[in-house]
Amino acid sequence: MKPDFSIQGKVAIVTGASKGIGYGLAKALAAAGAKVAVAARSRLSLDTLVEEITAEGGEARAYELDVRDVSCIRAVFEKVAQDFGRLDIVVNNAGLGEGMAALDVTEEYWDDMLDVNLKGVFFCCQAAGRIMLEQGYGKIINVSSQVSVVGIPDGVAYCASKGGVNQLTKVLALEWSGKGVCVNAVGPTFIYTPGTAERLDTPEFREQVLARIPAGRIGTISDVAGAVVYLASPASNLVTGTLLLVDGGWTAQ
Repeated sequence: MKPDFSIQGKVAIVTGASKGIGYGLAKALAAAGAKVAVAARSRLSLDTLVEEITAEGGEARAYELDVRDVSCIRAVFEKVAQDFGRLDIVVNNAGLGEGMAALDVTEEYWDDMLDVNLKGVFFCCQAAGRIMLEQGYGKIINVSSQVSVVGIPDGVAYCASKGGVNQLTKVLALEWSGKGVCVNAVGPTFIYTPGTAERLDTPEFREQVLARIPAGRIGTISDVAGAVVYLASPASNLVTGTLLLVDGGWTAQ
C-alpha cells in the first residue's frame, strides 16, 4: 500500500512564523497544499510571508499571537478555526534560544525561557486539542531540540524547557491519540538560518558543531520541514508521542 503524504486542503497554524525555521515551515506546509495560518507577536512581521505564499499559489492568513498570554492563545486558535472552518495541523515553533551560564541565570531569564518554550507550547497544545478532539482528527507537532536529550554548556534553562516539551508531548499523546489526535515533536540540531548565521559562520564554532555531527554538515530548514510535513500527513497516523530527531546523528553518540 502506498503511504499517503498528502496534506492538500488541510488547515495548519505555525507559531513563531515571522522568521527562521518557522518562516520556512510555513512555506513548506503551504507548498505541500495546506492552508496556513501564520502567527507571531507582530502581525506586520508576517506580511512578507503571506505575500510569498500567496504569490506561489497558496493560501495564508496572518495572526498576532503572544504565546506568553494564555487568553491570547485561546482567542487566536478559536479565530483560526472559525476563519478556515477547522484546524488540522499545529506546529508549535515559537521559542527563545539564547544561552547563559548557569551561575548567571536570573529568575527573570528563567521565567522568560520557560514561559515561551514550555508554558506557551502547552497552552497552544491545549487550545488546539479542544478543537481537534471535537473534530476527531488532528496533528500537533512541537518543535523541541536535540538538547532536550543531551546537555550543552550555557543551556540549562533552554535544555530544561525543551526536555519539558518532550514530556508534555508524550502525555498528550497518551490522552488524545485514541481520539484521533497525534502529538509528536521534532528535535533539530544546529540549523542554518539568518538568526544562527553569525555563530555558524564563525570557523571555530562551526568546526566544534561539525565535529559532533556524524552526517558531516549543518542542518537546513528543509531538513526540519521534511520531518514536519511527514508528521503532518496521514503517513504518520500510527506515530504519536515520539521525538523525531533531525540531528545528523549527534545524539547517537
